Amino acid sequence: MLISTPALVVAFLALAAISLTSSSALIVRIERLGSRIGVTEAILGLAAALAADAPEITSAVTALVRGQNDVGVGVVLGANVFQLAALLGLGAYVARGIRLDRRVVVFEGVAAVWLAVLAFGVVARGAPAGAAVLLALAVFIPYIVISAMSPAARRLLPLPRRFRRDVADAITEEEDSLTEAIGPLQHRRSDGPLALAALIAVIAASVGLEGVATDLADRWGISDVVLGGIILAVVTSLPNVVAAVHLARRGRGAATLSEAMNSGRINTLAGLLIPTAILGGVAATGGSTTLATWYVLMTVAVLALAYLRRGLPRAAGIGIMATYAVVIVTLVR
Repeated sequence: MLISTPALVVAFLALAAISLTSSSALIVRIERLGSRIGVTEAILGLAAALAADAPEITSAVTALVRGQNDVGVGVVLGANVFQLAALLGLGAYVARGIRLDRRVVVFEGVAAVWLAVLAFGVVARGAPAGAAVLLALAVFIPYIVISAMSPAARRLLPLPRRFRRDVADAITEEEDSLTEAIGPLQHRRSDGPLALAALIAVIAASVGLEGVATDLADRWGISDVVLGGIILAVVTSLPNVVAAVHLARRGRGAATLSEAMNSGRINTLAGLLIPTAILGGVAATGGSTTLATWYVLMTVAVLALAYLRRGLPRAAGIGIMATYAVVIVTLVR
């Protein structure tokens, strides 16, 4: 039985609402569980970013498994580009500027640029995804390990003295920002079961969302790259946007940048590189290559600007959002 288009639209909105609401609930429960076992604030932020990215990752993997390469690649890279515009661009605009320590920009930026370049290599140049995963983990795993260390342990890292101090100070700046933003967490026995239930709901709703969106796109003649790179990318990124704008308005620049960069790294690794390596590669298309190129260019440009200006002034936020408008035009055209 053929489902009517209005019914599909209602289903799309309902599944999006379930996915995003469940993602928000998952973020809260993961933060509580992490705080309960005593992980660092940096790891709490990383875990929260992973929970917020669950809709994008699930939608992307679902599309890739179904052979919809442009949709899967589009969700990941489109979400990453959109989040640069929304988390940092919009954040800088509504907060009248985001202040950042250069050490934080460098610490977050190195891994972010590295993942963006690897994604470009796999999508636009056909580089082996398996090798890209190993190269990504070579940078991402040390980032996680250092973030999980106590402040005292970071001071003992076997690194050049000045570099060791800069890394430790950068993470401390992020943790102080996150501590003030998250505040005290009340632990509950139900956090574990509710986190599992929320995760199942996110996955189920996101799988359904991708299927319904694909059906609607076929009926309306919307291309796969627009479906994944704009529509699904924007819808599934909303939890990150709300959280980042909240952080930016409270003056938590380090936490805002950390969320934006962590989200992009997690999306790229879990939603693109690893699934692509398992599935045996991804066929490059003009739309996917365009998105991969914009992802690298915007990541480098935003981080360079943040480093040179010691943050992102309001005008920079407007410029970032305007650049995203250009990205939309290049994909739709």
